[in-house]
Amino acid sequence: MEIMDDRYEQSATIIISQLPTEQWYEAIGDNTLADAILDRLMHNAHRINLKGESMRKKNEFLDPS
Repeated sequence: MEIMDDRYEQSATIIISQLPTEQWYEAIGDNTLADAILDRLMHNAHRINLKGESMRKKNEFLDPS
C-alpha cells in the first residue's frame, strides 16, 4: 500500500500477476486494504489479459543452442 501511495499519479507502475484481479481481495485478506490498492491501480490503468498456452511450454521444445 505504501508503494502505491508514493507512486499514485506520480510515476508509471507496472504490475504483473498470474492471479486475476477478482481474486486479489481473497489473496490480500483485508477488503479495505484491497479496495484501496485496487482503486489506485485501476484508476487510469491499461489492462492486458493474456490468453493461450504458456510460452514456457512452447519453448521447452526449442533447441537451447
